[in-house]
Amino acid sequence: MRHILIIILSLLVLSACRDDGQKDFFLSEGKIKIHRYDRLQFEASALNSFTSLQKMNMDFPHATKILIEDVLALGSVDDEKINDRLCAYYSDSSLVNLMLDVEDKYKDLDSFEKELTKAFVRLKEEIPSMTIPAVYSQISALNQSIVVSDSLIGISLDKYMGEDYPLYKKYYYSYQRKSMTPERIVPDCVSYYLLGQYPFPWERNHRTLFDIIMYRGKIAWITEKVIGESNRGSRMLGYNKEQIKWCENNRKAFVEWVEKSGHLESTDPMIIRAYTNPVPNPIFKNEVPPMIGVWLGMQYIDKYMKNNPDVTIESLLEDTDYKDMLKDIDI
Repeated sequence: MRHILIIILSLLVLSACRDDGQKDFFLSEGKIKIHRYDRLQFEASALNSFTSLQKMNMDFPHATKILIEDVLALGSVDDEKINDRLCAYYSDSSLVNLMLDVEDKYKDLDSFEKELTKAFVRLKEEIPSMTIPAVYSQISALNQSIVVSDSLIGISLDKYMGEDYPLYKKYYYSYQRKSMTPERIVPDCVSYYLLGQYPFPWERNHRTLFDIIMYRGKIAWITEKVIGESNRGSRMLGYNKEQIKWCENNRKAFVEWVEKSGHLESTDPMIIRAYTNPVPNPIFKNEVPPMIGVWLGMQYIDKYMKNNPDVTIESLLEDTDYKDMLKDIDI
């Protein structure tokens, strides 16, 4: 069965090579096209295709440079031996099997292309100066989920095989695997792109928990808005029904507790991690959902935007005066 799949994949790659030869790397017929760079990777390594390797370097030079130098850290893309090193790296049997599993799971990416198109067209309407990104899929050998560089987004399909994927259980904790699902691809693409376009102003002194949850909450709120979610955290934070119910039932009491705790003004990394990371933390009881600070930031932003309907998403992204933003706001 694996041999048959390899032959089919080879034919698909050759077809993809012909389809993707267009000059316009950004939009195809008015929609975002996810270029199947992952299939070229498979052809170049597992099937030892020099033509596919050439296409990786000539048609996708930026993606190849990012993969070699940043994602895999194999050396310089200009090294005369780098192609041999790259092919040898991916010829490992476990990676070949991973690539085959990716192809089996992601035979086409039409639904993701439609959802990404919808999200980025909405963003473009809100931010006319924003460039709609080029998007490609890759195999990062489990190194990175989403790669963003200027107006380029790389989706590592091997990091979205589902939380029960057997290989993940060898290397990841259960809380890490919860974010490694197909449902997270689109929100991750949008949020990481926004994080790259509007980075957190780390150069300022005394970045507090409040500053960080407002920034993270702002990105998450905008992401859920443009992908058509309801600001409850189900897509961005991966909350299940029980966690959403906990947030709804305990919103007022939790907000009051946080505001009285003094944590919002803290710059303590441990406290910041407790509110913003998915790692279980002793500060909170087990029933408190992970990344509760990001959820809290989303609620503050939601209330602010409802109270100020004239504020645009573009101005919201540019505004970093969160204390002034939340004057007289009670959530």
